[in-house]
Amino acid sequence: MISDEEALEEFVTNLRDIKNYSSNTVDSYQNDIIEFKTFLKTEGMARGLMFIKNQKVAQNYVSYLSKKGLASTSIHRKISSLSSFYDYLVNEELFSTNYFKDLEEPKIPKRLPKVITNDEIEMLMESCDKENKLGYRNYCILGCLFGCGLRVSELCNMEIKDIDFVERTIKINGKGNKDRIVIMYDDLAKSLKHYISTFRVDLLYNSKSTENRHVFLNKNGTTLTRVGVRKILEKTVSDCGETFHISPHMLRHSFATALLNKGMDLRYVQELLGHESLSTTQIYTHVGYDTIKKSYSIAHPRAMKLNEKKDKN
Repeated sequence: MISDEEALEEFVTNLRDIKNYSSNTVDSYQNDIIEFKTFLKTEGMARGLMFIKNQKVAQNYVSYLSKKGLASTSIHRKISSLSSFYDYLVNEELFSTNYFKDLEEPKIPKRLPKVITNDEIEMLMESCDKENKLGYRNYCILGCLFGCGLRVSELCNMEIKDIDFVERTIKINGKGNKDRIVIMYDDLAKSLKHYISTFRVDLLYNSKSTENRHVFLNKNGTTLTRVGVRKILEKTVSDCGETFHISPHMLRHSFATALLNKGMDLRYVQELLGHESLSTTQIYTHVGYDTIKKSYSIAHPRAMKLNEKKDKN
């Protein structure tokens, strides 16, 4: 039997080198597993990760997390990390059973994704000072998040070579190292082209390295981070004199909702978002329910017939 440390090292190597997970995701998995190991030793339930003998230990851990007051989403994430860990060990014939598989967990309450309105988007974009290099950059950032539905990590990792200005598309390397093509609206393509050829060059001069090919740079000329993007969005809202909360993912939600409300096929939206499963995209259909009702009343033959009678009366 291999040690806990060796098992964890092999699992982390698999996530990083084989599955190509981001460093933040790998760290999250690792922390969840180490936390469980600490629980085992503190509670005296097993000598370590490789010594658990039944599912009762796993069930006790769920109860422990619940009593700590953790949100059901956090508990699900931690259990998912442990299930992935033991799945890997079982597949590699390093452990006999994944006791975290099919474990009963607290139900996650369904929540509709938060979106911002078209008017709010327009207000934020109009507030960007397009005569200023940072203001113009911020204008393009808003355009990419709302206009292309990018994740914040995808935005930060985007390079100049990924953009096709002729076809008005961007090749995005998304979750699981999977590539997809997103579409730019005309003004975004023109704005990005202008930013890259002018203001981005100015920003790059602030850096000691001129080899950086990432599209979005910070004021020091280095690659913009996810934290940096969030701060830019918060400052943009504040500069407008508003107090509402905004996040990169909220703009991604708003992108999907806007397309569905205008009648775009769910499968096309799935492709643009880079969702592996259609069920992940379907969460946005709740937001566009009024549009669905309107479409139904126009398209269904019985509804059309009744509407025609109403019009005649």
